[in-house]
Amino acid sequence: MYKKAELAPSPPSEFELPFGGSLSPDNRWVKMVQIIPWDEFEAEYAQNFPTEKGAPAKSFRMALGALIIKEKLGISDRETVEQIRENPYLQYFIGQSSYSNELPFDPSLLVHFRQRISANLINKVNERLVEKMRSLTPIKPEKKKDSDAKNESPNRGKLIVDATCAPADISYPTDLGLLNGARVHTEKIIDILYKQIKEKTPKKPRTYRNLARKDYLAVAKQRRPTRNKRRQAIKKQLQYIKRNLAHIEQLIDAGATLESLNKQQYKTLLVLTEVTRQQQWLFDNNKQSIEDRIVSLSQPHIRPIVRGKAGKSVEFGAKLSASCFEGYVFLHRMSWDSFNESGDLKAQVEAYYRFTGYYPESVHADRIYRNRENRAWCKEKGIRLSGPPLGRPPANVSKSKKRQALEDERIRNAIEGKFGQGKRRFGLNRVMAKLDNTSGTVIAITFLVMNLTTWWRRVFCVFLCLFGKRTPVFGSKIIYNYIWWNRYRKNLYLTQLSDIDRSCS
Repeated sequence: MYKKAELAPSPPSEFELPFGGSLSPDNRWVKMVQIIPWDEFEAEYAQNFPTEKGAPAKSFRMALGALIIKEKLGISDRETVEQIRENPYLQYFIGQSSYSNELPFDPSLLVHFRQRISANLINKVNERLVEKMRSLTPIKPEKKKDSDAKNESPNRGKLIVDATCAPADISYPTDLGLLNGARVHTEKIIDILYKQIKEKTPKKPRTYRNLARKDYLAVAKQRRPTRNKRRQAIKKQLQYIKRNLAHIEQLIDAGATLESLNKQQYKTLLVLTEVTRQQQWLFDNNKQSIEDRIVSLSQPHIRPIVRGKAGKSVEFGAKLSASCFEGYVFLHRMSWDSFNESGDLKAQVEAYYRFTGYYPESVHADRIYRNRENRAWCKEKGIRLSGPPLGRPPANVSKSKKRQALEDERIRNAIEGKFGQGKRRFGLNRVMAKLDNTSGTVIAITFLVMNLTTWWRRVFCVFLCLFGKRTPVFGSKIIYNYIWWNRYRKNLYLTQLSDIDRSCS
């Protein structure tokens, strides 16, 4: 059951504190409460509760606020709940009206929050959030040259697109390690099924688990086992698993049922059966790859993503296609299967058009995006696609083109920096969620938190400029309307110094 809550943010002065006083209106959590569109997406969140029975559910503000706090601080679910209990600003952020020393909810409820708030809903909140941020922090348009003024185009802005991978929290998969894990699970299932018919069948099926583990460790402990040794070890583990699967079928025929297995054990049984089939095909055909290859028994949705990066030629996680403009980043596509990101260029440009009302002046992308189809489409829309033209490079390249190519690469560094920020500062380098839908929510929340961080850094930089504690430095030629204040203060200071010099003389 879901009851509509009053999501309109109340002023921090109305938040009740047991020790007196009031919350500071300049706190970052108070500022973020005012900019996040809580009430605009409450109806969509309420669709997760179609009936009016059951205990009242937590509000959308509490659910989304808790997920933002977790990703913003980079902590676990249990630590998130403890931080909320200890910090009145965090309690105000999730919608409480007064300070309480009790836990706001059980830490396990964060899993349900991630399941109820989908990645698509997070992306909608992110787009609406960026709209409010852009309206609150207007940017001065760049001055155009005389040559550009003659050929004035309706296109404006620069769009940066790229793709990356968000690795999941799994151990590095090997064929021998997967088969050993599958064998261990079959042995546990045999123990559970045998308890049901123990009185009817006193003789328990033999699994040779001790011998099988010795055979596995004999090769796994070697630093560089030969190819023949690995194949022999894989063959032995396949034989052990096939024997165990045959024992499971015999136990079912003898009267045991799979109802004694919990949901996770039954799912694992289906997964390890498919893993055995894939590994047997790879062994028989002497191959190294197969379609829809499973690399984790606990997370079978994960696929190997070939990236070709230095040090990590293959990553295991979700592949992401993202775009960036004016310092804000958007998640366009997320897939557990590998895909060619060049096919997303048109959709990303159209999304930019729907968001801003005009096409970008230039699109800055990697080499994989610069195919003939994308170039022809961008030329039709009046968009300049960065990078050299296709075909044989010319013998002589003018200095202006070299300067333009260098500037394009510098602009494209912005989205690489966003990926680095998500992987170093936030949890994009190792997604700890175990389910495919909750992992998507965590990834989408990371992009939302990065935009919140960008907005707060700009607001804080403007605050320091107004009070003379810092000189603003903005990348990509982004100049804010408040920079004139620092110049005014500098001129006023020089005028005062000259007056002092004249009075002293």
